[in-house]
Amino acid sequence: MARRPNIVIICTDQHRFDAVSTHPGSAAVTPHLERLAADGAVFDHCYSPSPVCAPARASMLTGQYPSSHGLWANGVTLPADASLVSRELAEAGYRTGLIGKLHLAAAFQGRTEERIEDGFEYRRWAHDPFHGSPDNAYHQWLRDRFPELWQAAVGDVVTPDQEGFVHADTAFDAMPTEAHYSTWVAEEATEFLQADDERPFFLVANLFDPHHPFVAPEEYLARFPAGSVPPPVGGLDELATKPAFQTESSGCSYAGHGPSFTDFDAAGIDEIRRTYQAMVTLADESIGKIIEVLDQDRFKADTLVIFTSDHGELLGDHAMLLKGPMMYDIAVRVPMIMRWPDQVPAGRRVASQVGLHDVARTLRAAAALPEQPADQGIDLVAVADGRAEGRDWSLSQYRDSGYPNTPPVHSTMLRSGSYKIILWHGDPADGRESEGELYDLAADPDELINLWQEPEHLATRARLLQQLVDTSVAVEDRSAPRVAPW
Repeated sequence: MARRPNIVIICTDQHRFDAVSTHPGSAAVTPHLERLAADGAVFDHCYSPSPVCAPARASMLTGQYPSSHGLWANGVTLPADASLVSRELAEAGYRTGLIGKLHLAAAFQGRTEERIEDGFEYRRWAHDPFHGSPDNAYHQWLRDRFPELWQAAVGDVVTPDQEGFVHADTAFDAMPTEAHYSTWVAEEATEFLQADDERPFFLVANLFDPHHPFVAPEEYLARFPAGSVPPPVGGLDELATKPAFQTESSGCSYAGHGPSFTDFDAAGIDEIRRTYQAMVTLADESIGKIIEVLDQDRFKADTLVIFTSDHGELLGDHAMLLKGPMMYDIAVRVPMIMRWPDQVPAGRRVASQVGLHDVARTLRAAAALPEQPADQGIDLVAVADGRAEGRDWSLSQYRDSGYPNTPPVHSTMLRSGSYKIILWHGDPADGRESEGELYDLAADPDELINLWQEPEHLATRARLLQQLVDTSVAVEDRSAPRVAPW
């Protein structure tokens, strides 16, 4: 058979769909991602199957929704029988590499993530910059390359025995550019790509930016002076018509483990939003270094490159920060850019809906791997080149998936056409009252007006709730073979 293509996934963390300069009107400065998009396709409506890290990342590498692959929350280990595309590629003869975060098992407060059969041969694991695990490869690089900076920061590592952990700035987040986590990812990626090896390669390069804490080197923050980034949409008054947990989250993010919207005045929120954009620009420049290597003649024509993120960030919109069970587009819609010369049309924009979980099916198809019965995705290359249609719906699931709440919080989102419905589940799922949100995205793209209780929209609500049930049945895992009628 013909040589299989090289494959590279570049994944940022907590990166909103509108924080890329390919998005109309974006405040982001991402010229390298623009260049990647000009050579390939932009998927304008890519949704994450979950608005938090681990379930979303498991979906990207399995092709399944969280309710099917079983990693339903941060801190849960992906079941051993899950079909990871990274392992499948390794078994097919690929040289496989992971740089940065993986998050297919618990890594809280400096724990070393349990190693599952992930297939990664070259593994430079580092959950985040401040993670105190002795297996943090970024810390090993920092100690060797910048010993004085390492020595000054080492007291800020987060360890398993630390009590009352709160997501706050550490010396590792505040590293200068040359010693930054994003710089490290680019350097490790370059080393992997330039190895003397004839096998096709598969690389996953996971940057931590623009995940909080919100810190960026001064030269990047200076590019976004006060007032240069649009203010948040919505506010505390808006939340009166939204599920009660959103008001709770406004003053208590991450069940009390993270910075909250009400902790800051308007200037503080502006600084957070500007710093976030600075972090995006720093990530873009690190991505540019990876793309520069991939632009070499020996790579470019035969390499499929996918840029995306696991989920978004509230960033002060709707009077909230960070993430959780909220299903606003800024939290659950992610950037998606794909380049594969002669396979993906250059300059293409795809308007139909796709999902982060479609990445696994795309890789399996590109590498001519056997189909996986449990795969619930579609081939994004086929969508980009017109051989297949995207969806007119998207689904996202949250099952108390972030920091645990008491009582638990479960929500499910369905976007269907221009409408979005979110069901906040009540008894018997948990001890909370069942609530909901309904938005007409054509008339209200910022999702400010909750139509859930509006009499003239009750028929639409009923129709979408039925579709939500039908869609949930459609994504159940029924991959086990039926060998006989009974």
